Amino acid sequence: MSLTTSHQLDEICIDGRELTINELVLAARSPGTQVFTLSADSRRRIEASNDLKHELVTSGLPIYGVTAGFGDSNTRQVSKHKTAQLQDNLIRFLSTGVGPYATPEVARATMVVRANCLARGASGVRPELIQTIVDCLNAEILPRIPERGSVGASGDLVPLSYLAGMITGQGTVSHRGILKQAADALRECGIQPLTLEAKEGLALVNGTSFSSAYAALAVHDAERVAEVAECCTAMASQVLAGNPAHFAEFLFLQKPHDGLMTSARAIRRMLTPVASIGETTIHPDVNFRELEHPIQDRYSIRCAPHVIGVVRDTVNWVRNWLTVEVNSSNDNPLFDAATGTVHNGGNFYGGHVSQSMDSVKTAVASVGDLLDRQLELIVDEKFNNGLTPNLIPRLTHDNFEAGLFHGFKGMQITASALAAEALKWTMPATSFSRSTEAHNQDKVSMSTIAARDARSVVELVQQIAAIQLIALCQAADLRGLDYLSRPTLAVYHQIRAVSPFLDRDRALDEDIERVTALIKSGELTIDPMP
Repeated sequence: MSLTTSHQLDEICIDGRELTINELVLAARSPGTQVFTLSADSRRRIEASNDLKHELVTSGLPIYGVTAGFGDSNTRQVSKHKTAQLQDNLIRFLSTGVGPYATPEVARATMVVRANCLARGASGVRPELIQTIVDCLNAEILPRIPERGSVGASGDLVPLSYLAGMITGQGTVSHRGILKQAADALRECGIQPLTLEAKEGLALVNGTSFSSAYAALAVHDAERVAEVAECCTAMASQVLAGNPAHFAEFLFLQKPHDGLMTSARAIRRMLTPVASIGETTIHPDVNFRELEHPIQDRYSIRCAPHVIGVVRDTVNWVRNWLTVEVNSSNDNPLFDAATGTVHNGGNFYGGHVSQSMDSVKTAVASVGDLLDRQLELIVDEKFNNGLTPNLIPRLTHDNFEAGLFHGFKGMQITASALAAEALKWTMPATSFSRSTEAHNQDKVSMSTIAARDARSVVELVQQIAAIQLIALCQAADLRGLDYLSRPTLAVYHQIRAVSPFLDRDRALDEDIERVTALIKSGELTIDPMP
């Protein structure tokens, strides 16, 4: 996949080989800013495998899912004259999805990934099939895909059947945000509904594209969560008048995990320069004395790079796995035009997606727990080093409103609830393989469940981070803005633009929504010092 700019639109050329996770996220979340095309090289590869498929069908060779049934019905060969009806029936019996509908960005990402995987040219489909997906992307026609119903082996059969239904003119779609019948939306845009040929229905549904769509968006957002958590940690250290020496480069050079060093470096840069709370004086002959300030901060501050760094390292290898996945032929069977053979295998298995997403959600949930623990230190007068209880405004005892305010007590309760829910989602979906489809699919990946779980955990931790940022800004106002550095002061002003100082008890739910939106959109700018 290559990207060029033409007439103020990014041209995204789908080629089955070079799609990056960042390009996929951009395509999913920036509709109307790109135009999609199918590469000429891909067309040649696609035509070659399609020609081979027709030759083998004509020869009378029984081919799984082409001239033979699906799953445990693969022993039932049918006439080559029934191949189209076989594909149409496949789409019909798989339309059994339940639950909420996937968001437009997930539907869009699914279409991009499926088109790209088929463009690799081993699936035995016509170029017109992939071009129809591309045309729908350009016209902003999206399938409505129920989230639930895939076990992630034999691919995302049920969810992807709704994509197949759309390009054949069946079902309901979203056309530029308006619900319509697929046939009507296609006709309005001058797109001819397809009648599926041999293998084409199977090629559409027999892949990991729905799982991969969730996964790509989740891993992109997980990386952003790490950046925000590093900023929260730096600000927490500052407003708690903590010890910035915990993030000294020497420490992390002695345990040089890449993510750990990256996270510590980001926090260290945001802590310099900061106001000093005073140095502990040396008393060489002391028998015993109580120090004014603790030598070490609590783990949720001091060990933060060791928690956040795990997310960074996890994201790095997961990106590599997903990049391979979204540039793969992950259906079955596959056609080798060079040797004239058809191969039956299991490339539809979503094992790499499920394992990577179980890892991402566990690492991100741990960050959510970390931020919740930091928040407890900030709001609790026993630990916040002179800040007010629950970050209430400072009032003199003779003030009429003294004793009435509870500040961030509710915010801490919500953050704790969100953290508990995120941690609950860390149960590995990979471990829950079920035997399905008459014991043909006797070992499955659960990749879609794992990827949706990761999406849910990321969203919860974004909300925890929003609460933490609002609290940190309140604490900074109470402590004094001179404790902040240039990078954290810049973040403070961005938060304050949407969430003002809490000068008395008020509802903060809308503040949480606004700050969460800043985090999710990427509009929150975090710029550590070089």
